Amino acid sequence: MNGGPRTPRVGMFPPFGLMDQGPEAMRLFLARAGTAGVSHVCCADHVSFIAGLGFDGLIQATTLATLHPSLPVHTGVYLLPLRHPVLVARQLSDLHRLAPGRLVFGVGIGGEDRHEVEVCGVDPASRGRRMEEALTVVRQLITGEPTTFRGEFFAIENALISPAAEVPIIVGGRSDTAIRRAGRLGDGWLGIWNSPARFTAAVKLAAEEAERVGRTAPPSRHMMQVWCGLAESRHRARELLGPAMEAFYQVPFERFERYCPYGSPADVAEFLAPYAEAGCTEFNLIPQSPDAEQAIDGVAEIGRLLADTLPA
Repeated sequence: MNGGPRTPRVGMFPPFGLMDQGPEAMRLFLARAGTAGVSHVCCADHVSFIAGLGFDGLIQATTLATLHPSLPVHTGVYLLPLRHPVLVARQLSDLHRLAPGRLVFGVGIGGEDRHEVEVCGVDPASRGRRMEEALTVVRQLITGEPTTFRGEFFAIENALISPAAEVPIIVGGRSDTAIRRAGRLGDGWLGIWNSPARFTAAVKLAAEEAERVGRTAPPSRHMMQVWCGLAESRHRARELLGPAMEAFYQVPFERFERYCPYGSPADVAEFLAPYAEAGCTEFNLIPQSPDAEQAIDGVAEIGRLLADTLPA
């Protein structure tokens, strides 16, 4: 990263179930997060995950953006291969009109539940190729210019979405293929379950791919999505984090534990610092805490601790 590491922005996902508590609960959460110093808020995207669970990511993003006047909103990640790119471009244009400059559009192919992909009429084996096409079309459409595209999955003739939308697109995924995709088509890469060494290698690989395809500058907004536990002790933080992840992913916590910090804000900030030094510009934290207030205050404190150790 040119000029060395810089202080990363630290945001968070709302507590599980908050969206079901109504707009006033969400408004109070967002107000508290903004006042505390949380950089941004995040939302996931699922159509029918494992037991049919889900919440559309762009509906969530719109709701969060309209309930707070200034907090940026990140999707992490929106399952773009399950949607038609012209419809997605329309949604991005509309959200940009409602909350200009506040959406960061993180996209990915998913992978934890193949059945979710199948029930959307998509062959799971085609997700990567569909992503390439959909992302190519979306990027062109949000410029406000007419778009014609003919590919394996999408055939579009002179499509136009107006007004244009200035929306950063961050490509998620752990594989080299996903990282190269970020280098070709993204404004950055979003990692998860990666070591600092892997993060360093990913930043380099994305830059190499951008140069290979002739982009004038490499993508520069590289991020990490991190589950973490925040509580009065490491033991209590692990007690909260492990069961939450096991319930969500239906696999033992030990599979994830080395990538998931827990303890005090200082413990988590210490874990994250090497990623910031490797070029991470934003962290999307998924904190598990005794209550929402402790989660918000912990995430804000992590941001301040990282700011104390890295240049502005």
